[in-house]
Amino acid sequence: MHQLPEIGFLRLSQIIGQEAVTEQQAKANRERGKGLKRPRPAIPPLIPVKKSTWWAGVRSGRYPKPTKALGQGIAAWNPFHSHPCIRQLH
Repeated sequence: MHQLPEIGFLRLSQIIGQEAVTEQQAKANRERGKGLKRPRPAIPPLIPVKKSTWWAGVRSGRYPKPTKALGQGIAAWNPFHSHPCIRQLH
């Protein structure tokens, strides 16, 4: 079971997870001019779905809508939202 933060918000990559990018992969991407150009750690998913599935669930009401509290172009979710899928994680 993952630990939810006591305060703050969750970004999408913290909810659905993200794959790691190694230094070698980042270097190859920079040379090709495509893909992620900096290494990043893996983040295990709280809810293991793909990004398109998550957003379809947001549209249908299955998952909670994001807040724009962090900025106009930044989607974030309150971990203590009353929605059941977030409540079950805590």
